[in-house]
Amino acid sequence: MDQILRFEAHAFGRPYHAARVRIPARARDTELHTHADFHEFMGVVSGSGEHLLTKGVAPLRAGDVVLVRPSDRHAVRGAAPDGLEFVNVAFPSSIWQGFLDLTRTATWSSRGPISFHQPAAVPIFEHALDRFQDVPTAYDLLRFWIDLLDLLTPGDPGGSGVPDWLAKACTSMRAEENLRGGVPRLLELAGVSAAHLSRSMRAAYGVTPTAFVTDLRLEHAASLLAATNTTIATVATRCGFTSQSYFTRCFTTAHDLTPSEFRHRSQRAFVP
Repeated sequence: MDQILRFEAHAFGRPYHAARVRIPARARDTELHTHADFHEFMGVVSGSGEHLLTKGVAPLRAGDVVLVRPSDRHAVRGAAPDGLEFVNVAFPSSIWQGFLDLTRTATWSSRGPISFHQPAAVPIFEHALDRFQDVPTAYDLLRFWIDLLDLLTPGDPGGSGVPDWLAKACTSMRAEENLRGGVPRLLELAGVSAAHLSRSMRAAYGVTPTAFVTDLRLEHAASLLAATNTTIATVATRCGFTSQSYFTRCFTTAHDLTPSEFRHRSQRAFVP
């Protein structure tokens, strides 16, 4: 079964966690896993390898930056001749979402991890790692995000840009009261026709409005299951699902675990 990792099991009260990871060529792949309550950026420093995803394999090379979300199942392997070296920076999803709301930054939502090629980002990862080895503060995490996002086009790996109205609407959808309203609420926030919203979302994020909302709902549900003792029925309602059975089917399809199994494993990951 996949590992489900929790932030506090690694950060021990610090605002973020950073580590240098080296995976030699021909070494065993890292274990396929998901995150209970945190996002992470991977910055490839040197070498090459592969990112193993639920729906296939993506190449990794020096200068690549990958954002991995709680809903993403992934593992990594090194390639010949030099293997793969990357710096990993992980942080609580709740703080990341607050940063996106505060800065009205695009939500970076897409099916599967989001990748960029930006070699100039490597020093930013190295600095975050240096600060983590000292006494990291919340300011260090904010500086990492700001410096990194200055180099990347928010929410649009292709570089075509995201309309401001769409970025604002998608960011606002992270609020629970909006999430419960689903696609109709997204349409209200966007202030455009259903057809225009659909075309714009496909161009900017590669997903339909329905898939976008479902991803946000499942991401929020995973956080609630991992961090609260709220009943599964209540989690389903808070996230906007019409019934507990429908929520369970959607969640199980996304995670290969039922909501109950996900909660059990995330709590076990939190308490050694």
